[in-house]
Amino acid sequence: MSQNFQYQDVDLSKGCSAIFSPAYFDQICDLIPDGILVIDRKGKIVYANLAVESISGYSPSELIGKPCTVFRGDSCMLPGGDMSKCALFRGQKFHKQRCTIIHKDGHPVHILKNAVAVRDSNGQFTAAIESITDISEIIRRDQEIHTLRQKLSQPSGFMGMIGSSPPMQKVFDLIKSAALSDAPVIIYGESGTGKELVAAAIHKLSKRRKGPFIKVNCAALSRSLLESELFGHVKGAFTGANKDRIGRFEAAHKGTLFLDEIGDIPLGVQVKLLRVLESKEIERVGDYHPISVDV
Repeated sequence: MSQNFQYQDVDLSKGCSAIFSPAYFDQICDLIPDGILVIDRKGKIVYANLAVESISGYSPSELIGKPCTVFRGDSCMLPGGDMSKCALFRGQKFHKQRCTIIHKDGHPVHILKNAVAVRDSNGQFTAAIESITDISEIIRRDQEIHTLRQKLSQPSGFMGMIGSSPPMQKVFDLIKSAALSDAPVIIYGESGTGKELVAAAIHKLSKRRKGPFIKVNCAALSRSLLESELFGHVKGAFTGANKDRIGRFEAAHKGTLFLDEIGDIPLGVQVKLLRVLESKEIERVGDYHPISVDV
């Protein structure tokens, strides 16, 4: 097989000037997801990468030669466009800060900007390199979280649940009623609808609220593991049982035990659960001595 590859020796004594030619520089900067701007000593934009367009709506060609105030940033709007009042142009150190600029179509864009001054061998200011990061999505999510927290603190929020519709108010009433009883409670609902939240609310409103709230995902455990997890085991009950271990029923004594996905519990384990509900007693795996539990 013939080889068509050609190799080129690079003289490192020449530094990186050959590699970082203007063409390479543009390609490298256009790969950066943050906006990159170069501003000369007069405050004019002399370079902008492609990310600036996605953030501001202005293409690089539209920005070249324009003053940096074209973005109308709320942290750098200078009276009369006097760049001498800018921290960078006064020789002060610039600290990363949040800012709001105005997109080309008129809507505000939240950004995080940073900048550094470039100086010549005499220490004179020659240009500024500025980076801008679009944080609009982060701000939007922060606002959503703040709104949700406000809703939770309002009367429409109930024990960590939000809802003002009649069906949700009915659920809240049922939770209050269930909390007054010491009888076992079955909570119906599809996966992900908040059954655990309901169970926790019942526990917090009940006389057992000072006791533990223990939860078990029954679907995540095999039959043998589920029995040991619920009822505990004694040393030597099975391979690996090196010591006695209490189960979730004993751990939840004087509190509440929430069994999630009980529809996946094997029939044999269901029978044992029924016996516990009737007698308030459990037997650890490998043992025949009943243990009273108040759950």
